[in-house]
Amino acid sequence: MEKTTQKMFLKAEGILKYLEGNNDKIDTLIMCKPNNIELVTTDQSLYEAVGSVKDKTKINYAKLVKFLEVVNIVSFKEKMQKPRTILKEERVKELRKKVSGGE
Repeated sequence: MEKTTQKMFLKAEGILKYLEGNNDKIDTLIMCKPNNIELVTTDQSLYEAVGSVKDKTKINYAKLVKFLEVVNIVSFKEKMQKPRTILKEERVKELRKKVSGGE
């Protein structure tokens, strides 16, 4: 019997919530990754999330390493057929607002 695997795409705001410890669901998915779920993100989303962490000195490197271990990171450039964008302050503010519940 063939097992079905569900793909779950993690956006930048979800990754930011995970890195800042603000979402138990995402934290559990990554820390206890179920076999039937494939976690996927793009290098652009990871870049935006890491670049949007408020206090860079408080990044939990063990959590980041676990993220890199279990999440399939695909190339934004290859997937979207366009170049990655530079992270600007307005995007950082937008992500932080979403994470803090401001939207």
